Amino acid sequence: MIAVYSSDRPSISLGAKGRSVATLQTTLTELDPNFPPAEAAPQMQVRKRNGSLEPVDVNKIVRAVERCCHGLPHVDPIRVASKTIGGLFDGASTRELDSISIQTAAALIAEEPEYSRLAARLLLATIAKEVAGQNIYSFSQSIETGHREGVISKDTAEFVSANARKLNSAIDDRLSDRFEYFGLRTVYDRYLLRHPITRQVMETPQYFFMRVSAGLSVRVNEAVDFYNLLASHDYLPSSPTLFNSGTKHSQMSSCYLLDSPKDSLDSIYDAYKQIALLSKFSGGIGLAFHRIRSEGSLIRATNGLSNGIVPWLRTLDASVAAVNQGGKRKGACCVYLEPWHADVESFLEMRDNTGDQARRTYNLNLANWIPDLFMRRSDEDGTWSLFDPKDVPHLTDLYGEAFEKAYIEAEEKHLYIRQVKARDLYARMMRTLAETGNGWMVFKDACNTKCNQTGLPENVVHLSNLCTEITEVTSSAETAVCNLGSINLVRHLSDGAFDFEKLAATVYHAIPMLDRVIDINYYPVPQAASSNSRWRPVGLGVMGLQDVFFQMRIAFDSPEARALSAKIQEEIYFHALTASCDLAEKHGAHAAFTETRAAKGEFQFDLWGVTPPDTKRWDNLRERIKTVGLRNSLMIAVAPTATIASIVGCYECIEPQISNMFKRETLSGEFMQINKYLVSELKQLGLWSEEMRSRIKLAEGSIQKINEISDEVKLIYRTVWEVPMRSLIDMAADRGAYIDQSQSLNLFAESPNIGRLSSMYMYAWKRGIKTTYYLRSRPATRIAKTTVVASRESIDISANANVSCSLDNPESCEACQ
Repeated sequence: MIAVYSSDRPSISLGAKGRSVATLQTTLTELDPNFPPAEAAPQMQVRKRNGSLEPVDVNKIVRAVERCCHGLPHVDPIRVASKTIGGLFDGASTRELDSISIQTAAALIAEEPEYSRLAARLLLATIAKEVAGQNIYSFSQSIETGHREGVISKDTAEFVSANARKLNSAIDDRLSDRFEYFGLRTVYDRYLLRHPITRQVMETPQYFFMRVSAGLSVRVNEAVDFYNLLASHDYLPSSPTLFNSGTKHSQMSSCYLLDSPKDSLDSIYDAYKQIALLSKFSGGIGLAFHRIRSEGSLIRATNGLSNGIVPWLRTLDASVAAVNQGGKRKGACCVYLEPWHADVESFLEMRDNTGDQARRTYNLNLANWIPDLFMRRSDEDGTWSLFDPKDVPHLTDLYGEAFEKAYIEAEEKHLYIRQVKARDLYARMMRTLAETGNGWMVFKDACNTKCNQTGLPENVVHLSNLCTEITEVTSSAETAVCNLGSINLVRHLSDGAFDFEKLAATVYHAIPMLDRVIDINYYPVPQAASSNSRWRPVGLGVMGLQDVFFQMRIAFDSPEARALSAKIQEEIYFHALTASCDLAEKHGAHAAFTETRAAKGEFQFDLWGVTPPDTKRWDNLRERIKTVGLRNSLMIAVAPTATIASIVGCYECIEPQISNMFKRETLSGEFMQINKYLVSELKQLGLWSEEMRSRIKLAEGSIQKINEISDEVKLIYRTVWEVPMRSLIDMAADRGAYIDQSQSLNLFAESPNIGRLSSMYMYAWKRGIKTTYYLRSRPATRIAKTTVVASRESIDISANANVSCSLDNPESCEACQ
């Protein structure tokens, strides 16, 4: 291997067109004396993708990079081309050279965000070569090849074959230029269908979008319209739909919620089998465990004593890891438990890093299903009673006043196993959150009293899903299901203002396609099929809210941001209800419509006690729904979107940015992320330089202590660690009045302590929040940055201080994302 040209050498302006190998060789030798002599270059050969060898032509390398640099004025193609040429050796493959070019461009993203577009274009060219190398030159050929290799379903292949001309002509490869590198890399590594033997991709990004659309469509015009919505990055379905639409196993639902198994061997192992089958095809699992008897409880059949829930959950923990999600990653499951269960303290220890490893479950996530009574007693420093579910089996199916009455009656009868101070148990929950980020606080009464499906007393929500945005009723006969998709809000800005007309059009496109999944989905278990056809719930969410605020130059917690966030959610809810009512007019209301609150004329904001600004349009819609019904019992759920947001290059769901600069580690590799909006603003101010980059890195991606930056800019570009959590909770409550399911609300604490967390979650409960998700905290230790030099005048930290740009942000469930 010859010496590699260093990217930190002075860059030059070199037009490669018309240059000879010798001329280019001379220039590169001037930059790097170790570069091989000119006479050595023609003797080298490269191996093409078809296996043939040809002499090296370094002009081709430079031209290939230059072709991808149009419209990127701050990119220097020679920095990338020379590094690629520096990687030449005799017999090197063109694939290896392409990879060097891509990696070189990607390494420069932190210095100049435009290199992300260059890296994406270089990767796109590689994908196109890989697909063309299999004699695939059109979308229909891609589908035909996939069907022949046993990947594409017969129905999709026939639909595409019958409409090949129109579908092929609808493909717009120019839309691939919207990808940033991280997004396209994710699509390439994990979403594009691959040949089952060669493992080469059989579709380009645009064929991928059209395949997803064709797999959901029944009419060709519908397929083209939905393709345009996806390819424009205006909207994306969640990962299971992107993975499986149009394939032989079209399991496109994101989430499955299982009611607590009954307290019997048959019921417990039946639940395990369901979970294994659902997990096999990329489903994210939520499981209640409220009904299983506690440790020490008498087992009359054997006259023995129960070991409680821990051994059962240990078994489930191993099963979740063993049955992975379609060969892509291990399964993901969250277990919910009510705090009156006598094993609750053992439950809270199951993710601890210390103690008896035989009682730990590191593949499961844990969540607390909290009734209001527990929160009130914690607030009042009252006593809390712990029961064996065998003695109080009815508590699981009660909520609100009925639960409180039954709970107090059980206390008066002294049915409890023991009593503890409610505040002590609450503090133990906070400790679990602080130490593990797990043990999420999810509020039982809010989820039930504000759920459209609980119009009858026998319909009860017993849990949420793994990512806490789904709230649906479950029973032994019904495993709740939800199909998700998210609107990219930043694509709905026009001339600095939010375009609510375009938002409405996107909702009218998205809801019918989410509803379509219900009918064509592959259901691994019959309980899921029966529940989904009866209730027909969907979950339309959002992503890119932070991008909207950046582009409009408003602070995340400003009154303007709070009002806009609520307005966006109100509009989505209104148009989703209208679209579902339109579907009901065509196809009929869902089977359980008469059991819902909507059948009585109740909307979500009514259940929150909120009055929307324009009541007339809501009253008109209310009367129409009473007459026509709704096709879907639930429509709105704000999911995490970590993966699909990266695909379209926006910030995740409803959250502030984590950092202005950080390294992200995913299954596709490590990626440097930088706030392109901040970089653009600093360029305009003449402040973007190598020194500024170093100072932001050393400040953990914060700009708050950089004196040259104005207070106005600092306010806009705060990180989540610098935004008050009270404002996140307030915004969640404001938009919650228009979310009929829930939202994955991560909360953040840089240095969590029990007192701060107690106040934060108590405030969330008092604001009526239904669910919370991870507690995110920064790592206690930092990786030393020895490559960054900082002057002590600019920032009070040495080059060897323990700091890091990396993000402690685990990916637990891809299904919702």
